[in-house]
Amino acid sequence: MKLNTLLEQVDKTYQKKVAVAQAADEGILKAIQLAVDSQLARFQLFGDKSVITNLAQSISLDLNREELEVIHVSELEQTPIQAVKAVSNGEADVVMKGNIDTKTLLKAVLSKEYGLRTKKVLSHVALFEIPNQERLIMLTDSGMNLEPNLEEKAQIISNAVQVAKAIGMELPKVAPLAAVEIVNPTMQPTVDAASLTQMQRRGQIEGCVVDGPLAFDNAVSQEAAQQKGIKSEVAGKADILLAPSIEVANALYKSFIYFSNAKVAGIINGAKAPIVLTSRADSAESKLYSLVLALLTSQRS
Repeated sequence: MKLNTLLEQVDKTYQKKVAVAQAADEGILKAIQLAVDSQLARFQLFGDKSVITNLAQSISLDLNREELEVIHVSELEQTPIQAVKAVSNGEADVVMKGNIDTKTLLKAVLSKEYGLRTKKVLSHVALFEIPNQERLIMLTDSGMNLEPNLEEKAQIISNAVQVAKAIGMELPKVAPLAAVEIVNPTMQPTVDAASLTQMQRRGQIEGCVVDGPLAFDNAVSQEAAQQKGIKSEVAGKADILLAPSIEVANALYKSFIYFSNAKVAGIINGAKAPIVLTSRADSAESKLYSLVLALLTSQRS
């Protein structure tokens, strides 16, 4: 499977609507142009109308298309509030980050008055297409939770499993990562990994197979797992990598991109609606894939 095959899975009979917070960004508008050309979604573009119009003209994006609606918001800090309110009120299905910092967007998402927070943990789910790998691999959580405890890790797994199922992984294999493959009471990630494994086996975590602790090599390489004599449904075949901390996840995320030239899509899941959270450095193609991942997750929920 490749990331571009995800476009074929989007239901075009009923196009979801995406609320874009501060759409005055060339890269975001290029991704929106690609999405509209592929008939993937409709968009509400929040921000300064004149700036959005000028940028759209520079890339030949026709804002008069019926799939596009520009909503003028003069104050920058109001754009995420208006975008989140659109989803909260049922006017849109997905929130997308535009030319605004993540902290400002998440403040609106987490608002008790109009936000999208539920009782679940919010977590970042990244989906990678890595050269020379036959399958897409998920990584979580590189963007939200600093050092999650056992309960939070269980919820992070559930968030990732929901996304995995949305792209066709009916029973994803989850590898809770640690430095070693044995349980060591002095190494909390190994203890948590063993507990998560048992929780899944007893039905406390549903819709997946969890087995750990597993070191990174044994999670992704069957050869490495065989050399260590590890017998597991997950070892060497992991679909979802659960990192023990944000530092580990962040390092793996950037290693995949900068050392392996991986393509990536990423969203925040666990809120009332998926949140497309891209970096300014992401290509228009990557932003499109992240948008598609959010649309599929919304479509499945």
